[in-house]
Amino acid sequence: MMILKLGGSIITEKGAKTPTINNNNLKRIAKEIKNALNYQKTSKDFNNGLIIVHGAGSFGHPFASDYEIGKPFNGSEDLEKKKKGFSLTQSWVKKLNSLICDVLREENINSVSIQPSSFVITRNKRIEHANLDLINQYLETGFVPVLYGDVVLDLEKSIKMAVLSGDQIINYIAKKLVPERVILGTDVDGVFNKNPKKDYNAQLITELTSLKDLESMDATTNIDVTGGMVGKIKELLELAHIGIESEIINAECENLIEKALCGQKVRGTIIKKNK
Repeated sequence: MMILKLGGSIITEKGAKTPTINNNNLKRIAKEIKNALNYQKTSKDFNNGLIIVHGAGSFGHPFASDYEIGKPFNGSEDLEKKKKGFSLTQSWVKKLNSLICDVLREENINSVSIQPSSFVITRNKRIEHANLDLINQYLETGFVPVLYGDVVLDLEKSIKMAVLSGDQIINYIAKKLVPERVILGTDVDGVFNKNPKKDYNAQLITELTSLKDLESMDATTNIDVTGGMVGKIKELLELAHIGIESEIINAECENLIEKALCGQKVRGTIIKKNK
């Protein structure tokens, strides 16, 4: 079984002021996933199980940020404001998920939508409980479960609500289901010591094994309400510690997702356990 993460910056126009999907990327990636699944059916090296997790991009981040979801509320009026923001965010990310599943189905991929806020509860912004039995059943039946970054209820009384990133979802699922591979498709070639979109001298870090490897990183690299690149790495390093390797690749490069899903080595950053 494999887990594929599609970053919000890939499938949406993340900088857009209103929710805007990137149809070109999404349709191309759906074809690549279909090609990879067809290859896996003919290969003895794969068990044909795939979970897709996608980010929220412009469908979630603007609302979560504007309404400060996950921050302590100050009185009943502020709580009501955050509840409105929660409802809006949940609605828009669900719409994005529906659009993505539609495109996958156009490629004859039997995708099923799974809404994290319907079965996940956090405590102080970390997953406290999530029943994965349904996901397991979908996998066993041959479906492709599609989860996504969402807003969820939080047991911490001072916040009551939290932003749940796709990266944290991957962390939790991978620890429980132990996939063979975890692949993250982003809008850069991997992890760099500086922001590659701003500094031409930025160098690709091909392997990461510990938090010490982050010391040379520019802290401003791709920061958003879910923690950005640094947040992704911390989640993946936890997996590496228990022996689950992952890789971060550029999903904007044509055929890279397909090659990675088929087991080919591609340009990117591998996050693994330090020997």
